[in-house]
Amino acid sequence: MSDSSAFTAIGAQLAARLRVRVDSRPESRVHGGCINQSYRWESATGPLFVKIASAQQLAMFEGEAEGLQELAKSHSVRVPRPLAVGTSAECAFLAIEWIDLAGSVSAASKHLGEQLARQHRASNEQFGWHRDNTIGSTPQINTRTSSWPAFFREHRLRYQLELAARNGRRGRLQEQGAKLLERLGDFFVDYEPQPSLLHGDLWSGNFGVDTNGTPVIFDPAVYYGDREADLAMTRLFGGFSAAFYSAYEAAWPLPDGARERVTLYNLYQILNHLNLFGSGYQAQAESMIAQLLKNRE
Repeated sequence: MSDSSAFTAIGAQLAARLRVRVDSRPESRVHGGCINQSYRWESATGPLFVKIASAQQLAMFEGEAEGLQELAKSHSVRVPRPLAVGTSAECAFLAIEWIDLAGSVSAASKHLGEQLARQHRASNEQFGWHRDNTIGSTPQINTRTSSWPAFFREHRLRYQLELAARNGRRGRLQEQGAKLLERLGDFFVDYEPQPSLLHGDLWSGNFGVDTNGTPVIFDPAVYYGDREADLAMTRLFGGFSAAFYSAYEAAWPLPDGARERVTLYNLYQILNHLNLFGSGYQAQAESMIAQLLKNRE
């Protein structure tokens, strides 16, 4: 199918679902993502942000749409409204609210810290979620579990290590990884987190500020887990100011040991990067595992 015919089919689907006139093709490509193709698409009620992938990726878009709805229910950080999700011929699509991002990130950092703490107050009876979703394009298993160490061991670290093994990443990574899995409970001897509503993929590329100065987060990988996991990822690639962390701590102080668990939680993200993007992340993953094991000697 040519791009032109695919666009026409998607435009028709959007018009039918939204019950408004929608252009037969996007106005422009939106750059920045590395997983899907994204576009600005005009409609009679204003622009839409539309993601397109192969039809086999429909579940990924459905998970993202439900994640945005779950975050919105917490009445905390602003997220784009999901508008339509479905398939058309060979393509899956997700249309969400178009938000102009033009505000000052530094000026909004304090508000983001306060609002994220409010989001994390949204809780659940168990860790995980009612459905699986994706982290990037990697399946993210969210089987509900009453124990956080068990959930993080089995559905986060072990899953990624087994995927790495299937991708040929063996040797020291797997040997040391197995030792870490055995010792994981040591990181939670005096700490029992509550299930908090997490964005799940909270790096600076998934944070912006609208024209009114309101923080906006997007591209989530939602589940209920330890709130420290969200905060850990904000430190992985940088981009969040001291004002953000101070505001979060003022609203909901972190417990003792949180700094040590940053490496533990970011190991999941680095293993996922290894599985998505290749061997450039293997040495970093091995170094993180070695550091965690050394700290528990």
